[in-house]
Amino acid sequence: MGQVVAPKSLRSVAAFDLAEEKSAGISGKKVSAVASLIAVASVSSGAEAQQSNLPPVTVDAPVQRPRPTASKPTPDQIRARNALRRAAQRQQAQQAAPATPSGPADANPYADPAAPYKVDHVQAGGKFPEKLVDTPKSITVLSKEVLEDKNATTLKQAILSTAGVTLGSGEGGNAFGDRFFIRGFDARNDIFIDGVRDSGVSVRENFFTEQVEILRGPGSTFSGRGVAGGAINIVTKQATTAKSFYNMDTTFGTDQTKRVTLDVNQVIDPTLAVRAGGLFQDANVAGRDYVKDNRNGAFVATTWKPTDTVKVTANYIHTELTGIPDFGVPYYRPSTTSTAGGPFPDFGSNRNNWYGQINRDFYRTGQDIGTLNAEVQITPDLSVSNKFRASRSTQNYVGTLPESPVVATPLSASTLTMNPQSRLQITDVLANQTEATYKFQDGVGFKHTALAGIEVDRERSSIDKYLGLTSEGNGIPTSPSGSPTGVSVFVPQDTFLPGKALALAGLPTKIGIDTVSGYVMDSANYRDLLILNGGFRYDDYSIKSTGYAANGALGQQSAEFLIPNFNLGLTLKPAPNGSVYVAYATSANPVGAEFDGTSTAYGGLNPTLAGGNTQIFGPEKNKAIELGTKWELFDRHLLLTAALFQTTKENAREAQNVGSAAAAAPLGCVYPTGTTGNISCITAGAAYRIRGIDLGVGGKITDKWSVFGGLVLMQSEVTQSLAPSANKALYPTNVGRPLANVAHESFSLLTKYQLTDVWELGGQAVYRSKIYGGTLLAANQGTSIPSYWRFDMFAEAKINKNWQVKLFVNNIFDKRYYDALYQSAAPFVLEAPGRAAYVVLSARY
Repeated sequence: MGQVVAPKSLRSVAAFDLAEEKSAGISGKKVSAVASLIAVASVSSGAEAQQSNLPPVTVDAPVQRPRPTASKPTPDQIRARNALRRAAQRQQAQQAAPATPSGPADANPYADPAAPYKVDHVQAGGKFPEKLVDTPKSITVLSKEVLEDKNATTLKQAILSTAGVTLGSGEGGNAFGDRFFIRGFDARNDIFIDGVRDSGVSVRENFFTEQVEILRGPGSTFSGRGVAGGAINIVTKQATTAKSFYNMDTTFGTDQTKRVTLDVNQVIDPTLAVRAGGLFQDANVAGRDYVKDNRNGAFVATTWKPTDTVKVTANYIHTELTGIPDFGVPYYRPSTTSTAGGPFPDFGSNRNNWYGQINRDFYRTGQDIGTLNAEVQITPDLSVSNKFRASRSTQNYVGTLPESPVVATPLSASTLTMNPQSRLQITDVLANQTEATYKFQDGVGFKHTALAGIEVDRERSSIDKYLGLTSEGNGIPTSPSGSPTGVSVFVPQDTFLPGKALALAGLPTKIGIDTVSGYVMDSANYRDLLILNGGFRYDDYSIKSTGYAANGALGQQSAEFLIPNFNLGLTLKPAPNGSVYVAYATSANPVGAEFDGTSTAYGGLNPTLAGGNTQIFGPEKNKAIELGTKWELFDRHLLLTAALFQTTKENAREAQNVGSAAAAAPLGCVYPTGTTGNISCITAGAAYRIRGIDLGVGGKITDKWSVFGGLVLMQSEVTQSLAPSANKALYPTNVGRPLANVAHESFSLLTKYQLTDVWELGGQAVYRSKIYGGTLLAANQGTSIPSYWRFDMFAEAKINKNWQVKLFVNNIFDKRYYDALYQSAAPFVLEAPGRAAYVVLSARY
């Protein structure tokens, strides 16, 4: 018999029971019931305190038995309890945070929703698991919104308005393909699509692009062969199960541009979505006569998520670009020993002059790319993915180089040689990447994201050319006396000569590369204070090239290398919104890795030097160190980056012309017996160095003001060379000379301001310093193209929630400037477009 009084520990016991029931996974209704009992007990206890003066009530009741000691929760219960607590904390944080407007249906999943110019993550989440602010590497990401506000419809347009990247030119190999120099090093074979190398020599459209990632500095651990100055990764648009949308953009321009793009995402059910898009463009090029830039294409992507742990995506991309090619304008030079001169339009010729033949010259370049990717979340901490890629790229053209001008008096009487170039190159790639990502925490307190992968690549290319392309301007009588004459620099006279039937030579050079790679990398985060990362990659690289010599004999070359590379990084976080880091990385360029090169002098493997030729060199070795800092400011909607870097290349290959095999022997060149003629001798052992500072900004300063840009300042130098200078009269040696094809100072800034709820106004400024010409990187020809500033502007009006109109004016001051020059003593120069205006009408549903 005893008196029943509510024990003081009732609430604590009930709370313990509630925690136990939560950890055991009791339903929400039961938890609510227990919570109600706690509330009742609390009220009852309070009522008892208020009525303590009442007489006690005595009833017959069993004596209270002691409660058994609570058993120790199991590990599963502890994990469940901790997960619930974290979820509650996240929910409280979200409720406490200010509400942000929901983004558009086609929002970039990698960007900050409140500041689309700022990208928080790159696509390769396993290789770069931390946010960009905590990643020890300079990475510039052009989001979808940045590409749109730059009005960049091709990868080339996007890259050329980005600091630290320069355009290169090719004579016949990569004449129209995307050839870029990143931090001074050739990156034409370091372009990736969704993390898979795109070896095809092509011009890449942006209508299927979500964002463009420029990874600066050596990165063979992440990317494989090459990547001396950096790599470019194109992230494609993917289907999303979040929401259906229907987008269309229609463009009209002063250069006769008519362009339409479609982008439609349809959610079939919560587990399946399909996205499709299309492109049509018919356009001229501002400031250039006769040049055409027509394009069409389509893409389709699917996403299937049958369960929360399985995701399958597939996409197919088709592009075809056709038109009239433009090899630019000739270069005026008083003499080969003079550094004076420049592109002929700077000396009075019409900047619109085109030096090809309408009835013969053409280009068709296209790609077909199919990708299948499967991701499986085996456990909460372990995931496995497999990506398979099959692609075909085609480069097909006949074009005319305006070369070797003969300077006359008066200057208007100068003539040039029309040098026809042609190519039919078909490149097929099969690639498979298998990766496993495992997340775990060690006993010290580091949270690890470890990744291991195996990649198998099979690349094949066939390169042929057209016959019967003797330059009409140099071989057909055009004067009254019947003697051949050159083509006028100031008034080209061979533009409308009758066309000829084209026939392929039928003697293709064939290149085959097989690579098997294995790699591991780990990112270890200690309480968001210290982040360590590192990786190792091993590439088994094999190449074989076959081709025909001038006498019709079939020759071949082959090489195989085992290439190890690694990277290390250390990041310190003095504050949650900032980091300071130091990183070191290596990479290697094996011989023949440049798929457009058919000789060693152009980065290929010369197949015609068979028999006794032993001219196979080891890979070029690249090393880089970078010290940098990154900060998120203005409510973490603006990312500022700064880095000091140095990249060195050793065992670099050089070329020089020698008169015979006997003259080549002392240089280390060994040729078959009886080789005669002017031989291009390749040697290895040169070295280069580039140092610089890299500054970047992206995001929002205020709710209405967005900025994106960068400043890159570099110093380059040839530190070792075995070949004499290409112009000994000007430069006795290559050592000490800067590198060619590099803008050592470059700046870009894109900015826009939201004036009202309807109007936005923006603009872009781009600066490039002088670019020097030269042979095999060294600036040793005495040629150059001048520095320039270019300014663009745009205005956007939101008609309603579904319609908007945008006006662009590119090169608003009609600045005459040049993108690149070819590596010869009398180069042709690629002229940039003149002023053009575009109206873009966009529909969003």
